Amino acid sequence: MAEFNDTLEAAIYRNPHLGKYVNDFTKRYGKLPDFHVSLSRDMKDIRYPNIIYPVGDPIFIHIYGDPKTEKRYIVIEPRIETREEENKYELIKDKILEMAPLREIPEDPEEFEALLDELFNIAVEKLSSSGGFIRRRKISFTKQELDKFRYLIKRDVIGVGPLEPLVRDPYIEDIHVLGAHHISLVHKIFDALPTNIAFENDIKLADYFKSLSERIGRPVSDKNPIVDGTLPDGSRINIIYSPDVSIKGPTATIRKFSATPLSVVQLVNWNTFSAEVAAYLWIALEYGMSIFVCGETASGKTTTLNSIIPFIKPSSKIYTAEDTPEVVVPHSNWQRLVTRERGPEESRVTLFDLLKAALRSRPNYIIVGEIRGVEGAIAFQAMQTGHPVLSTFHAGDIKKMIQRFTGSPINVPVTFIDNLNIAIFQQAVYVRGKFLRRVVNVVEIEGYYEEIGGVATRNVFEWDPVSDRHIFRGMNNSYILERKIAEVAGYEDPKDIYNELFLRARIIKRMGELGITSYWDVYREIKNFYEKGIEGLSFRI
Repeated sequence: MAEFNDTLEAAIYRNPHLGKYVNDFTKRYGKLPDFHVSLSRDMKDIRYPNIIYPVGDPIFIHIYGDPKTEKRYIVIEPRIETREEENKYELIKDKILEMAPLREIPEDPEEFEALLDELFNIAVEKLSSSGGFIRRRKISFTKQELDKFRYLIKRDVIGVGPLEPLVRDPYIEDIHVLGAHHISLVHKIFDALPTNIAFENDIKLADYFKSLSERIGRPVSDKNPIVDGTLPDGSRINIIYSPDVSIKGPTATIRKFSATPLSVVQLVNWNTFSAEVAAYLWIALEYGMSIFVCGETASGKTTTLNSIIPFIKPSSKIYTAEDTPEVVVPHSNWQRLVTRERGPEESRVTLFDLLKAALRSRPNYIIVGEIRGVEGAIAFQAMQTGHPVLSTFHAGDIKKMIQRFTGSPINVPVTFIDNLNIAIFQQAVYVRGKFLRRVVNVVEIEGYYEEIGGVATRNVFEWDPVSDRHIFRGMNNSYILERKIAEVAGYEDPKDIYNELFLRARIIKRMGELGITSYWDVYREIKNFYEKGIEGLSFRI
């Protein structure tokens, strides 16, 4: 597969503050950090990591530890460094605050950002030409200063201020704020880490929480010192505000989880995958195909899994088995089970136990949050007995996926691999300064053939990193559509099934055009389509 990682040099070229940080670090420690576009679970074993990764320009994260230094999470972002810069920044901010009340504030985040850009440009122009109404002299700004100020204003007005880099980082599970100088987190790979983020003092932190809580509609105060709310990205936040309740200063815990999943239409709009990929998966799930969403840590596997669950027939009984409850099922007939890993040995319930129980529950679909070990063998046993399975799995390509399933500890016989019908491979990619997620391959598993000594597979969709397009390689050549589904669906000519695929792709595209993007609205349209066909949709295509 083509390499589409940006180099450290390219990232520094676009982000001078990153170059300054790397130079200062290298001079101090005598070693250059490793730059990674995405992280893998294998990095957990690195004793002394020295890794920089992007979470979307201009924010980068440095994980560093050595024999003399505690392993830390260091945010690299543009920061105000001199009193002169601070004065300039405050003048721009004051000018924006002066103009903002005269404008109608849009509700849409993109329009809000565009308005902020416009006000920023006007403020800079006024200050550069006359120094504003207060000062007569002109104020000059460098490009670097303007880029820095623009980022900081957007971070504080649209984002969540100093905690924005942590909220943006897909590798973080929890954020813990214990007073102004103790901000730590739980990382999906590097576990618990202290950060370099700090507030000036507890008063500033209290003001920050007060402002943030008002923005999310859950105002905190001395009278109401404990509040729970939801941040704009869907993360849950609990704030404990009052000093007589929280002795060490204001505290907060942020759990990075969205209660409402992203819809398949939103993911198509963001080009995580194409409408044709979505339509292909729609048909596959309607006809009970088993699908695994594969990729590295934080590649967006669970997000994609949740987005395609509404494609399963509305009348289906769905059984979910997870270690951490993250799968969301819109169907009314949903049996949701989680493992119990604490307590006496005899009272524990593992994923293996839940999957064995699933075989006796007669579900139409079994969904496993993530297959990691021996429960994988039970998942294949379920498929073999006619229970379709949806799951996520850590593997970067089809070869690695088959190797992991057929090796220890899962040990699925290679001749059983074709019980799995489709594997989706997703990656976190860093393209032209943006941190994106893309389905890079959709692969069909045809079967084991002795004559070739292995498993025959077909690439039906491939992502082209140059054009950022998803190419349909399986047109008139899909084993799953033509051989596994078309006959069951009653097509005289198996090739006619592609017309159905393109019809459903048009439905998904049309929903995007009409702004039908919320998870539950999209599910409603899919459910109506199942019940009444095209006539059941709330729009024409």
